[in-house]
Amino acid sequence: MDSTIATLWQHVYGPDHPEALSRLSELLETSRQTLAQQPTTPDPDWYRNAIVYSLYVDAFAGDFTGLTERLDYLAMLGVNTLWLLPILDSPMRDQGFDIRDFKTIRAELGGNAAFTEFIQAAHQRGIRLLFDMAVNHSSDQHPWFQAARSDRNSPFRDYYIWHPDRERYQDARLIFKGMVNSNWSYNEATDDYYFHRFYSFQPDLNYRNPEVLIAMMENFLYWKIQGVDGLRMDAIPFIWKEEGTNCEDLPTTHTLLKLIRAGLDYCEPGTLLIAEANMKPKDVVGYFGNDDECQAAYHFPLMPQFYMALAEGDRRYIEDALSPSVTPAIPEKSCWMSFLRCHDELTLEFVSSEVREKMNRYYLHDPECTFREGEGLAGRLFYLVKEDPAQALLLNAMLFATEGSPILYYGDEVGMTNDETFYRENSARTGFRDARFMNRGDMSWSKVDVALNQPGSVEHQLFHGIQQLIEWRRRLAACFHRSARFLANPNPAVYSLEREASGQRLFVAHNLSATPVEVEVDQPMTDLASNQVVIGSVGLLAYGYVWLVSDATD
Repeated sequence: MDSTIATLWQHVYGPDHPEALSRLSELLETSRQTLAQQPTTPDPDWYRNAIVYSLYVDAFAGDFTGLTERLDYLAMLGVNTLWLLPILDSPMRDQGFDIRDFKTIRAELGGNAAFTEFIQAAHQRGIRLLFDMAVNHSSDQHPWFQAARSDRNSPFRDYYIWHPDRERYQDARLIFKGMVNSNWSYNEATDDYYFHRFYSFQPDLNYRNPEVLIAMMENFLYWKIQGVDGLRMDAIPFIWKEEGTNCEDLPTTHTLLKLIRAGLDYCEPGTLLIAEANMKPKDVVGYFGNDDECQAAYHFPLMPQFYMALAEGDRRYIEDALSPSVTPAIPEKSCWMSFLRCHDELTLEFVSSEVREKMNRYYLHDPECTFREGEGLAGRLFYLVKEDPAQALLLNAMLFATEGSPILYYGDEVGMTNDETFYRENSARTGFRDARFMNRGDMSWSKVDVALNQPGSVEHQLFHGIQQLIEWRRRLAACFHRSARFLANPNPAVYSLEREASGQRLFVAHNLSATPVEVEVDQPMTDLASNQVVIGSVGLLAYGYVWLVSDATD
C-alpha cells in the first residue's frame, strides 16, 4: 500500500486501529490486482472534455434495458457522459438518495446484471458513466441502521451517531428548512436520538468509526471494478462532525477525501470524483485540494447568474461570478461542472438578498415552485423562461461557452416543462411538499418525436440548437481547458469572450437583450453555424449568439 494512504489514515484515525488499516490495505491490493486484469483507461483526464447528460433511469427509460435502447438517441444528441441519478437500492422516499444497499441496483431498474450489460453497451458507444453515491448518510432501512437502532450492543451501532438528548452539534444548521425541524430524531427501542442532516429517514454515517470508511471504500471499489467511470460524492461537506462547529467543510473532511482519492488512484487512476458541495466557489476550490481530492466540482452559484444576466440584459453577473475574487484559480487538471438546471432546485442560497428577491420576482411564476423558504426555485428551464425557445437556447449557449464541463438535464433539449401531476403524487406519497418534484417527472418521448420529425417546431429548434452546441464544444474541447478572456463592450447586453488552444482562436458572442445588436470582430473568422467568413462585424438577433473560429496566428 502507498505510504501516502497510511499517512492520511494516521492523520484521521491515529495509531489505535492497526487491524482496520491492515484490512484497508488488503482491500486495496486485491482491488488493484483485479483492475490490472481489465482493459486500462486510455485517458485518465477524460472528464475535462465531458459533455454530461443527467437523467433518472426510470423516468427516462423505465429500466436499464430501456436505457440501453435509448443509447442511440443520446449518441445522436452528442453527449459523451451520462450522470445517472440515484440507481442504488432504496425505499425511494427521497428519489433514491436514501440508499438501502450500496452494492445493489434497484430491482425495478433491472438489477445488477442489467446494469452491467448497460455499462458495456454505453462504453462501446464511447459514453462514460457517473452515478450518485450518498457518502454522508444511508436510508433508515439499511441493514446497518436497522441493527443499530434495535440494539445498543450491535457491531453496527457506531456506524451512526447517537446521543441521549438533542444537545449535541447545536451549531449545525437545518438544511431542509420548512420540511425538517431538527437534526435529531428519537429512537424508541434504545431511548435516545440519532443525528441526520437531511430527512429523518436518512441517518448520518459516523466516519469517526474507521469501519465506516472501509465499508464505503469497498462500495466505491466494487463499482469501479464493474466499470463505473465516476461517482458524484453527494453531501460530501457534511461527513465529519465536531462539537462547537457547524459540522460542515471541516479539515478532517478534506483529509478523508484525500484518503479516498489516494485509495482509488492506487488501484487504478481515472475514476472521477465529483464534489457535490453547495458552497461559494472560494470554499468549493478546497475540494480539489492539490490535485489530490475531487477532480471536479459543481459551480452552484454560477447557475442563478446566468438567469440574472438574461433577465436584466447585463453580462456582468456572469463575469463577476467568474472573477478571481469570487472564483479562484483551480489546479490544472481539475475542472468545474456547470448547469442551468438539474434534479434539485435552482439554488439562491449564496446570492445576495437583493438578487434572491429579484430571482423570485423574475422566475417564480407559481408559488408552489418555491423551495427552502425562498432560498431556491424549483422548475424546469423551459418553465423558467416562460417557454421562449430563443431564451432557452441562449442560456444553453452561455453555459457551453463558459467555464466547466456542461451538464444537460434530461428533457431540456426538447422543451419539457414542469410536471405538476408528478409533484402532487410524490408530495402525497412522501408527506413532504417538495417543489423539486416539479422537475423530476417522466421523459416526454412525444416531444422527442416532434423534435426529430417536425422541422419548424419548437422542439426541433431546441434539439438541433443544443445538438449543434454539443458538436462545437466537442470539436473545440482543448479551448476549454483554460479560462476565457472576457471582452469589453459598451453595451452590457453583449456577453463576449475568446479562447485559444491548439492553434485555434474561438470567439463567442451573446445578445442578452430583445434588441438586435452588432458586435465587432477584429479579424476574419469563420461562423461555425453558416461556415461563412465574417469580416468586420457580426449581427446578433434578439437573444442570439454566434461562435466564430480562426487560426490563432491569423
